Amino acid sequence: MSEKPKDTSGDSAYEGASSPYDQPTEKFPPGQRTSVPRTEDELSFGSTSSSNTRYRDSSFADPDSNAPTTNFAATSDTADTTTPTATRTEVVREGRGTTDLGLLVLRVTVGAIVLVHGLQKLTGAFNGPGLGGFEDLLTQSGFDQPSLLALLAAIGETAGGALLILGLATPFAAASVVAVMINAWCFKQTAEPGLQFFAPTGVEYETLLGIAAGCIALTGPGRIALDGGRKWSKRPFFGSVIVLLLGIAGGVTVWILLNGANPLV
Repeated sequence: MSEKPKDTSGDSAYEGASSPYDQPTEKFPPGQRTSVPRTEDELSFGSTSSSNTRYRDSSFADPDSNAPTTNFAATSDTADTTTPTATRTEVVREGRGTTDLGLLVLRVTVGAIVLVHGLQKLTGAFNGPGLGGFEDLLTQSGFDQPSLLALLAAIGETAGGALLILGLATPFAAASVVAVMINAWCFKQTAEPGLQFFAPTGVEYETLLGIAAGCIALTGPGRIALDGGRKWSKRPFFGSVIVLLLGIAGGVTVWILLNGANPLV
C-alpha cells in the first residue's frame, strides 16, 4: 500500500511552494493585530481639517451594497451655504486737487516778500538800509541791544523767506517768520500812540504776513516742495504745532528782553 503524501498546507516552513501565493497565511500573535477601518470616520487618512472632511474609497465599500461609490470624493459635514462671503474693503485714495498748487503760491509769495525785506536789512539790497542802517534805527528807538536785534531780524527774515520758497524745513522757516513779525508788529505799534492797525502806519501788513506764515506751518508746504516727500509735510500734526508755538514764544521773549524802554502800550 502506497504512502499518502504528507499535507504541508499548514506548515509555515514549507519551502516547496511554486509561488509566493502558495505560502500559508501568516498568523499575527495575540495583541498585535492591525485594525482595518470599517467606517468612514475611521478612514480619515490623518486629515486634521477643521471642516471635518471625509474621504470615501471604493475599495472599502460594502460588496453587498448597491449604492454607487465615490472614489476619494471629499464631502464636508459643516458646509453652510448661508454663510455670508467676506467683503473686501478697497481703500480709495482721494486726490488733493489744487491744494498743493495753492500752497505753493502762498508759500512762494510770503517767502519772497519776507526774503526781500530780509535782504534790505542784511545787505542793503532793494534800496534797503543795510545792517548798519537798521541798527541805527533800533538805537534811536531806544533798544538796549540794537546790534543783536538787527542781526536776528535780518537773518530771520532772509533765511525764513528763502526756506519758505524752497519748501525746506517749512515749520521752522514759518516759525522764524512769525517770530520776526511779532517783533515788527510790536515795534510799529510802539511808534505811534494807541492801537494802529491800518496801513501804512498801522500793523496791517505785519499781521497779515505773520498769520500767513503761521498757516503755512500748520498746513505744511504741500507736495510741490523739497519737503514734499515727507509725511508730515502733507499731514502735519503735533510737531508743527509745537514748532509754531516755539516761534511765537521766541518772538515774545526777544521783544521782552531787547526792547529796552519801549513798553507795548
